[in-house]
Amino acid sequence: MVRLSHSIDFLTRVEVTVDVQLLKSKIHQARITHAELYYEGSLAIDLDLMDAVGLMPWEKILVVNITNGQRLETYAIPGQRGSRVFCLNGSAARRGAPGDRITIMSFAQVPMDAAPTHSPRVAVLDAQNNIIEVKQPPSVGEFGVS
Repeated sequence: MVRLSHSIDFLTRVEVTVDVQLLKSKIHQARITHAELYYEGSLAIDLDLMDAVGLMPWEKILVVNITNGQRLETYAIPGQRGSRVFCLNGSAARRGAPGDRITIMSFAQVPMDAAPTHSPRVAVLDAQNNIIEVKQPPSVGEFGVS
């Protein structure tokens, strides 16, 4: 992303900042519980599980189906708390079936100078979509990137 500062002498005064897109939230090994073809598209996710990784309602997500290799971009719909629901809706329902294992990821634009301290939140689920572990992997800087 380029941000320009305004000045009378535009050509001599330009500030450029660079952002990098990094993983923000990840729900790993979720199991699809429902697929509703004739519903407006997206993925319904138990709001408790969304909260665990900082995923917001209506946030853009990347869904990777571990079972069949399909990938799709959609948005997260808040599902009922405690339901452990992962419901593919609309055309997304053609990318998976109940019982398929999926990983859900969201990303954030992070200013390059803040990237070394950035770390995503990851929840790993069991076969019933209960959280086994919530972890925060090492920050970018812990890999020697500055």
